[in-house]
Parts: sequence; structure tokens; C-alpha cells
Amino acid sequence: MKLPPPSTLRAFEAAARRESFLQAGKELGMTAAAVSQHVKALEDWLGLALFERRARGVRLTADGRELGAACSEGLGHIARAVERLTARRSGLRVSLACKPSVVNHWLGPRLPRFRADHPEIQVSIVYPLGALTPDEAGTDLLVRHGKRPPGRVDQILPAATRPTCSPAYLQRRGSITTPSDLLNLDLLHDATEAAWQTWLSARGVEGPTPSGPLYADFNLLVSSVLSGLGIGLCPTALIGDHLAAGSLTVLFDEAADADKSYWLLSGPELSQPAAILRDWLLAEAAISASSA
Repeated sequence: MKLPPPSTLRAFEAAARRESFLQAGKELGMTAAAVSQHVKALEDWLGLALFERRARGVRLTADGRELGAACSEGLGHIARAVERLTARRSGLRVSLACKPSVVNHWLGPRLPRFRADHPEIQVSIVYPLGALTPDEAGTDLLVRHGKRPPGRVDQILPAATRPTCSPAYLQRRGSITTPSDLLNLDLLHDATEAAWQTWLSARGVEGPTPSGPLYADFNLLVSSVLSGLGIGLCPTALIGDHLAAGSLTVLFDEAADADKSYWLLSGPELSQPAAILRDWLLAEAAISASSA
């Protein structure tokens, strides 16, 4: 590969971008005369005029504009690669303990945007394993479900749950107009039947709660709801993407667990990558709330 001297290309790229030897010199820490010498050396090497020299400055020729665009693109690729490699060596990492349901249904679809905006930061996501604080989890940040916990905490999403099913299930079983209709339908339970019993009782519905499948994990429950197996009490904010896509539908606006949320807990002293991820999560949460 035959290339001009790298020093001439760097000086020319700056001069072409600014269309000024003086401004290019200030950027590169050299005199305008030195920039001019590098550009002249490149022109001699190419056998082409890259600038028109005028009494009040310089102006790119057509050849100069073509080469300037190529140099800017090529040096830009190199600069971004160096940034990624340097960041990798310096270890810009952040760790987040997060419930699998939050990762699968809310964070996961959004995480590519964080990676695109901050390719220099490596995110490590781990199970909370019952940890109540980032310190207990051994992470920078922790997402926790329930009522507001103590410490440095911000709400990510409300955790209010509502009766939810797939359009296919609704089409198969017919119209569902009152809470009492649910007593004759397929109710899916998250760990215990208590949540459905509480929801139905608050709506004045008496009678035995239908005994349907029990799921130890919300991901298993929502998969069954999506498959059309029945109706589940699902956190509306967590399944917002499914609702927007029309793959799930909420049957009644009345909610259970309205006093609970998904909370983001932060350690007392955050590293720069952790602070960046925290701010990004809060911004994404605000976007989710505004589109709900």
C-alpha cells in the first residue's frame, strides 16, 4: 500500500477541514508555515494542487475536497478504534444486579442504545440473588422490586399489575367485560394464588379463585400469557413494549401492587461509568413513562 508521509496527511486533513493553515496550526500545535510546508510536500508527492493560495487565505480545489473527505473519514475510523482500545485497556466497566424479568422485558431491548452511545463502557449484569443493596450484590447498581427502600434510590418503573392476556386468548374465549367474568377463565399465577385473590377481592368478586398453573418466575408466566394459555397479573410498565406492539392487552385498568415499584439503588460513591449508566437508566425510564 503506497501512502504519502503520515505527517503530511494529518496536517492536510486539519487544513482541509478548517480551510485555514492558521487554524489547523493552532489545532495541531504548530505554526501556519509548518502546516503550509506539510501541505506543499503532499502536493509535490501527489503532483496535484490541493489548495488555491489567495491573498486572504486558501481555498480547497476539487481534488483537495475529494482527498480531504477521504482523510477525514479514514482518520476518524482510526481515532474511534484508538478510543475503543484505550477504553478497553483502562477498564471502563460497570456492574448492575437486576431481576431477569426487568432485563428480558425492559432493559434488554434498550441496552443496544446504551452500547451505541457508550461503546467504551462494558456493562456486566448479574443476578441479585436476594441482595437488597448494591454492596450486598457486590455491584455498582441494583434494581429492586417492592416498596421504596432506604438509601440512595430512584424509581425506574411502577410495578402496578393488571389482568393481561393475548389477543388470541381474548378472541378464543370471547368478551370479558366484568371482573367476575374472570372466575370462569384460565388464570395464571405468579408463585402463589394470593395476588389474584387480592385483586378479585378488591373488586368485590367473591368465590373460589380458579386454580391455574403456578409459575416460579415472571418470565415463565408472561411467556404463557403471550402464548395464549390464560390471563396473568402483569406489571403494566414492564410489558409496555408488548402492549405497544399489540401482542398483549390489558383487560381492566384497576391495578394491584400500586404501592410498589422497580427501584434503582446506587452505592455512595459511583465511578464515572456507573454514574453514566445510572443517568441513562433514569432517562430511559422517563421516556417509558411519557409514552405509557
